[in-house]
Amino acid sequence: MTPVPAASIDTPAAAAFRRTISNPLKLRLFMLRSLPMAYLAGLRLREVTPERAVITVPFKYLTKNPFRSIYFACLSMAAEMASGMLAMMYTQGAGRVSMLVVGLEADFTKKATGLIAFTSEDGLHIAQAITDSRASGEGRTVVCTSTGVDQAGDTVATFRITWSFRAK
Repeated sequence: MTPVPAASIDTPAAAAFRRTISNPLKLRLFMLRSLPMAYLAGLRLREVTPERAVITVPFKYLTKNPFRSIYFACLSMAAEMASGMLAMMYTQGAGRVSMLVVGLEADFTKKATGLIAFTSEDGLHIAQAITDSRASGEGRTVVCTSTGVDQAGDTVATFRITWSFRAK
């Protein structure tokens, strides 16, 4: 596995993708068309860089469970979207690359109430997997970690999402 040169990580296509999804209206239109449940749940993009993405999910009527916390499926959706934004960013301009979640593990450590922010810092690993898949023509997997913290800074959940990438 040859490391991806730092200069090739932030491609013009990746930068254009970040500009597009950083526009709140364009992101909401994208979610309404492609991720309607994320739209209804109120997921928001707080930050996206070549290395990391932060997605928030609020505690509200549509995301609550009977135990007065955020339903685990809504937490999972935000955790997946944090790593998925990075994956989508690096597939831009990379030719045809299929991406698929092939595994999920989660640890819940605290009741999730209020606004929860999920951070994935696996952008460079994703870029490396896509580069390797394009070079070899074989699929590659990456285990991305998305950590959810509440407004007090306490970790409420940690998700390990396994993504598969295959250049075609």
